[in-house]
Amino acid sequence: MPIHYARKLTGSARSAEGNRHLGALLCFVAGAINAGGFLAVRQYTSHMTGIVSSMADHLALGAYSLVLPGLGALLSFLAGAACSAIMVNYARRRRMHGEYALPLLLEAVLLLGFGMLGVQLADIDGLFVPLTVMLLCFIMGLQNALITKVSKAEIRTTHITGIVTDIGIELGKMLYWNREHEAGQHRVQSNPGRFALLATLVCAFFAGGVLGALGFQALGYAATMPLALLLVAAAIVPAADDLMGRKHK
Repeated sequence: MPIHYARKLTGSARSAEGNRHLGALLCFVAGAINAGGFLAVRQYTSHMTGIVSSMADHLALGAYSLVLPGLGALLSFLAGAACSAIMVNYARRRRMHGEYALPLLLEAVLLLGFGMLGVQLADIDGLFVPLTVMLLCFIMGLQNALITKVSKAEIRTTHITGIVTDIGIELGKMLYWNREHEAGQHRVQSNPGRFALLATLVCAFFAGGVLGALGFQALGYAATMPLALLLVAAAIVPAADDLMGRKHK
């Protein structure tokens, strides 16, 4: 990956284009982890809405033992998001180039660990769930919090519900008929650029899901290792700038 492009993608100096490209990249990674991870752990690890709903159902039905696995997944996702916020704020206060790169490098390390040790981790009980589930939920929380801070909450990557909702809103604006006699009223206008971004994010998530599922079928847990290397390629340059003492602009 070209050095200049890597700095634009994950460096502390942000641009709208850099945010769009990073969002698409992380949507692809999230789709691959979510789909491939489901084949590995038999559970979607980014879908906190479904997890919380299932916890409520089990609690209402008196299946109290089934509430705890959902709680373990939820707390793991929460811990990942908190960890990302801590890392970003720590680097930001020290004016580091790797402000947004450090959480991605941590995600890459965790994915490498999952790829190499997944079979062994699956047999270890974590917080009410196997350690593999905790690890993937932590990664999803880590990543989603990162892109939320980078884009000021305009982009999400680990779940599609909000993105599809926003696409529906833009479609509604496109289809709205601004009548001539309403000239004095606020004109309803769509945002083609935002619509294109949202559509790109959905397509990236879907493509990642397809390749993630195929990769797990072919390679098993090791299918996460190429994803880890992709994240390293995207994040290593800003981190290296900090190590070499490159001055922050």
